[in-house]
Amino acid sequence: MNKDETKAPFGGLWAVEKVDVLVIGAGPSGTVAASIINKGGFKVKIVEKEKFPRFVIGESLLPRCMEPLEDAGFLPILKAQGYQEKFGAKFVNEKKQIMDFNFSDQFTKGWSWTYQVQRAHFDEVLAKEVQRMGVDVEFETAVTAIKFDGTNSTTTVVGKDGTEKKIEARFIVDASGYGRVIPRLFNLDRPSNLPPRKTIFAHIRDTRRDQYVEPNRILIVDHKPGVWVWCIPFSNGITSCGFVGEPEFFDDFTGTPEEQLRAIIASEWNIADRFKDNEFIFEPRTIQGWSTTCDKFYGEGFALTGNVTEFLDPIFSSGVTLATVSSHRAAQLVVRQLQGENIDWQKEYMEPTMIGVNTFRSYVMAWYDGTLQKIFFAEERNEDVIKQICSVLAGYVWDEENPYVKNHSTYLKRMARLIAVGKKLRDLEESEMQVGEE
Repeated sequence: MNKDETKAPFGGLWAVEKVDVLVIGAGPSGTVAASIINKGGFKVKIVEKEKFPRFVIGESLLPRCMEPLEDAGFLPILKAQGYQEKFGAKFVNEKKQIMDFNFSDQFTKGWSWTYQVQRAHFDEVLAKEVQRMGVDVEFETAVTAIKFDGTNSTTTVVGKDGTEKKIEARFIVDASGYGRVIPRLFNLDRPSNLPPRKTIFAHIRDTRRDQYVEPNRILIVDHKPGVWVWCIPFSNGITSCGFVGEPEFFDDFTGTPEEQLRAIIASEWNIADRFKDNEFIFEPRTIQGWSTTCDKFYGEGFALTGNVTEFLDPIFSSGVTLATVSSHRAAQLVVRQLQGENIDWQKEYMEPTMIGVNTFRSYVMAWYDGTLQKIFFAEERNEDVIKQICSVLAGYVWDEENPYVKNHSTYLKRMARLIAVGKKLRDLEESEMQVGEE
């Protein structure tokens, strides 16, 4: 590792480390980017504020993220972990209506399965693997300042012992997730157009799982308008369970976090008996107000990837997919730029990334306004449409040959209207038949 020395304020010397690329954050976005850049022949270093393993949500992956994980060289180590394989997503509601998506039936050609993972373990596995590949990863190291000089940069970091040092890099990939390092340092954050929501969740020992659900898919329960439940079974007999809704929904439940979550679970018949009196692995946790965005996902000398660009909502498990796909694309562009190529970051990174973000955004909004439920739980379903929507739920939100990607903002509403008209016609026919019989 190339190191130099420079004068620190008030005397003394700062150690200066020189790399080609500095990656901020050791989650999936950061490790995918680091692996791709390392494979490109450039010296890359990751700094991570937290100590691993550390907990984070985003436990149900989508098939589309398998492609960047494969290209980064991570699949062999992931297959060795025995993670729960995931083949689809099942949606149910209070009326016992079911929509079961099987990824093998999707419109887009691609991966038809993925994993459900405990992220603390999953992220640590990726971080250790990228270290094995030769990437230096420095944990418990926080970025406090960045100074750009064209595309070159000098980053000040502070280690767990309070020691400061400088890292000089030719490019920075900010994969800091909720830390949002560059957006916060340079005032790039902007409010999302999605309303604030809240979640309370825990890991539960799922002793009655086999009686209620097959473990190879995520279960989404439409609890009531604007409120839904996730159930993500892991291969070790533990299931992640959480409720998501507007903050006001949770005000009706009092007591300790565990008492609150147990009372909410008891209010949903789809899971009440399944989790009754089962052990909580940790005290329920709460997150709220997670939606945020940036005007621009790149600048001279840096690119933002993953949740740093925009985090929408956990409803369709889009987080890790957007994180790995964006970091994969950004890393490939970084390699080309460092090789001397002139990169149009707006055309080659920002615009393609926004295709995926905006597609997922339309589906998130369609879920919360009830449009998707009308399609999912319709009495009669158009199988071609279901296949096309299934591709979106599998994470293939960049396939513009799919009309439910290319026209995501209009086709969902149009289909819901057609279903509503069809229902009215059926109701009218039934009414006329009853009158005729009388």
